[in-house]
Amino acid sequence: MPPVTVSKVGPVGPVTVDGIPDTFHINIDKLPHIQLGIDPLTIEPIDVTIAISKIPDVRAHLPADFSVGVSILGMELMCVRLCGEAQMITEPYHPNPCEICDEPRRKVSQLEPADLRPPEG
Repeated sequence: MPPVTVSKVGPVGPVTVDGIPDTFHINIDKLPHIQLGIDPLTIEPIDVTIAISKIPDVRAHLPADFSVGVSILGMELMCVRLCGEAQMITEPYHPNPCEICDEPRRKVSQLEPADLRPPEG
């Protein structure tokens, strides 16, 4: 590496930085023996058991979007698409008001007078 010279640095004059190494190597050949002077510790094994005793009550809504089709050379000829929502329910199932589909139909003669009133609102 050629010497680097910096000139005209204030009142000091020309300064050279020749002889500064550009690579450093740290070698550890031997580590000293360290003794603390305490008895060695004996650690007994600990039995740890992790188990799921109860699955938490969850009602998760999973979006579903399926598409099955036939195409030739990249041109779609036919496609059937199913989309909606699936649910994963681990809680005791109680249908929401929008999930009640099988409400039994009653004849007019079986209706109560309160059922015949128009809804308030």
